[in-house]
Amino acid sequence: MSQTELFYALSLLQVEGVGDVMAKKLINQCGSAENIFKEKTTTLQKIDGVGTILIKKLKDKSIFDKTIAELKFIEDENIQTLYFQDKLYPERLKHCIDSPLVLFQSGNIDLQNRKIISIVGTRQITSYGTEFCRKLIEDLAPLNPIIVSGFAYGVDIVAHQTAMDLGLQSIGVLAHGLNQIYPKVHKKYVAKMEENGGFITEFWSTSNPEKENFVKRNRIVAGMSEATIVIESAEKGGSLITAMLANDYNRDVFAVPGRTSDKLSQGCNNLIKTQRANLLTSAADVVYILNWEIEKDKKTKSVQKQLFVTLEPEEQKVYDYLLNKGKQEMDIIALECDFPIFRISSILLNMELKGVVRPLPGKLFEAI
Repeated sequence: MSQTELFYALSLLQVEGVGDVMAKKLINQCGSAENIFKEKTTTLQKIDGVGTILIKKLKDKSIFDKTIAELKFIEDENIQTLYFQDKLYPERLKHCIDSPLVLFQSGNIDLQNRKIISIVGTRQITSYGTEFCRKLIEDLAPLNPIIVSGFAYGVDIVAHQTAMDLGLQSIGVLAHGLNQIYPKVHKKYVAKMEENGGFITEFWSTSNPEKENFVKRNRIVAGMSEATIVIESAEKGGSLITAMLANDYNRDVFAVPGRTSDKLSQGCNNLIKTQRANLLTSAADVVYILNWEIEKDKKTKSVQKQLFVTLEPEEQKVYDYLLNKGKQEMDIIALECDFPIFRISSILLNMELKGVVRPLPGKLFEAI
């Protein structure tokens, strides 16, 4: 996007009564953001939803002052801008009708042709939630996914930290401008996040972390991801809003079940009970539902057999069978090991992630 178009796109967002949906509508009708401000009144009046009051506000040149100030901040801080029509704009987010017209980005983010999942949940994460979150990301690491979250307390920061520790790209979606970090205690993670990943926001440098901003932020988290995973949540909470938005965007949602007596499992249990989320017990569930395949390129960490790997009883049964029989088709493995086909698929995927079996052409599998 040219600097001229960026100037007018940002200016358009300063017009009272123009949100992301209306802005895109105007741009599609007029051809560009610049054309909107130069269009004749008679032409603008023909656009559905555009009345005399809005046209008057579009003609008010005072809105340009705020745009000039923000562009100076963008230039001084080396902020990258992503226009909704740009190639680098998050592809899945493009298909959300209410996605931001312009995104601001810092760090080293590469979203092209990548597996992207968001991990959200309570700010009061338990030891169980922490352990599950870390194990989940560790088991998914061979597939080199991008981990998206909100950089808040609890589940968010555990997900970001784990991703960073494993060398995975991690993206924090902020509810304020890139001139600050909230909560402030998380400033210590910023540099490492920006080495491999970074931050995305729709908010200007003049925006503070107001309550309503977090709800708006959640649609970016849900919209840019292939799936949203809820680790722990009370009966009400921001992570449930993210899950609902993911449902609305026709994205997959996963929730970790918990005891009915646990307050921080009520939200997840309700999502599963009302069929708004897939039950999540391990990384294999994610791989199976999303139909992911292990990447073979050099950028992906190779899946190697782990030393002292721990197999579940079902996995051990399959592993012993393959050691004894050699290469076998999935259907035969299911029949001989007495598992339904949908279950053997999940078991084999989990074993593949652990590096103890490998898939072969013709739906064959063999022990490593």
